[in-house]
Amino acid sequence: MTATYDLIIRNARDINGRPLAVGIVDGRIAALGPTIDGRGPEYDAREHILGPGLHDHHCHLLATAARLESVDLTDCRTEDALVTRLRASGSAPGRWIRAFGYDERVAGLPGRDLLDRWMPNHPLRIQDRTGAYWLLNSAAIGTLGDEPLPACVGRDSAGRPTGRIWRGDAWLRERIGGSPPSLRALGKKLAQWGVSGVTDAGAGNGPAEAKLLAGTMPQRLVIMGTEALPDGDGYAVGPVKLLLDENDLPPIGQTASRIAAARALHRNVAAHCATLGELLFYLEALRQSGGARPGDRIEHGSVITESLIGDIAAAGLTVVTQPNFIHDRGDRYRSQIDPSELDDLYRLGSLVRRDVRMLGGSDAPYGDINPWIALRAALDRRTRDGAVVGAGEAVDRHAALTLYQHSALTVGAPADLILYDWPEETGSLGEVSLTLIGGDIVWQR
Repeated sequence: MTATYDLIIRNARDINGRPLAVGIVDGRIAALGPTIDGRGPEYDAREHILGPGLHDHHCHLLATAARLESVDLTDCRTEDALVTRLRASGSAPGRWIRAFGYDERVAGLPGRDLLDRWMPNHPLRIQDRTGAYWLLNSAAIGTLGDEPLPACVGRDSAGRPTGRIWRGDAWLRERIGGSPPSLRALGKKLAQWGVSGVTDAGAGNGPAEAKLLAGTMPQRLVIMGTEALPDGDGYAVGPVKLLLDENDLPPIGQTASRIAAARALHRNVAAHCATLGELLFYLEALRQSGGARPGDRIEHGSVITESLIGDIAAAGLTVVTQPNFIHDRGDRYRSQIDPSELDDLYRLGSLVRRDVRMLGGSDAPYGDINPWIALRAALDRRTRDGAVVGAGEAVDRHAALTLYQHSALTVGAPADLILYDWPEETGSLGEVSLTLIGGDIVWQR
């Protein structure tokens, strides 16, 4: 009896160039092989590579969507260039201007007075390149309302707000109000790059954030966040996120207690580890709470010394890395970090060779949201200026793609699939011609 499929993709090839076809039924892969006998609607792949859709395992969706509506200061290297970019934003006097990507090498961390000179006629808020600081001018500070203001709001010696707000995203968003950004444009852009799934890594995600995120994009959604994050429709609950800050670490017993609370909820834990100190703190907190469990994650692993690789492997921890930061920030790293320590940055190959489970994420909006930037950097470890950082940490194409995949290309798996080309030439980015999620075509070239 001839099989009937909801969709048949013919004339594709696998990553090694071999012929490949797939038959899809009820949103899942029902048949897979060099050829398929059956009937149903057909799509001619025209020799493109067929593979699993890409999954961004660490991003911040609302902030990334907001950036699409904001002024990009990433390439502004002088104060004049920055002011020109801000004043060209086109907003009417009195309307908010939101900017991101500010580089502190331009003018340090400016306070309200300097920001007033930059933009005297608009409430202005600028996010620094790390995402940790918001910088507000006087007009913006005036919208914050009456005292008391929380500790995240910086003050000068006279008690006057400086305009610098440290890790106060949730409070600032609540205080200044406004509608959340639309995620539709972001979902469309991700689909064009072959992204079929995303993990929102917000440490403060709870019921309100889940309501904002669920069902707004075509991609499958995993949400990390607080212990209060509930089960719900339109997303899967991810690990409890531990936001560690080396400059303000909590008592280690407090973090161990949070890990124990996550265990009681049958959830894994994932810790922000952007420094060596944060990583060491997390490893000790895991030890005090009874040890790591499969699925526990190190987010970023920005600095991992060779001596710790064995400990990470033995613990069975997953490292969620961002190769795109080698491209985006590598030239800065080379100018600021001792050359002997560069190999410790965003390790990949050395961890893969020790069988550490690796996943990849953009950390957007703090890193480039385009997954092909990270995939290319995983292969060549090149900075924007073409220098190589940590050559021994490069991996091959198969290992790079595995970082950004959520499901395998096997019968029974969800039909989250892409057709793409990725030329072998050094420096090439992949080009996606078709993206399917659950067997539905969500984008095609």
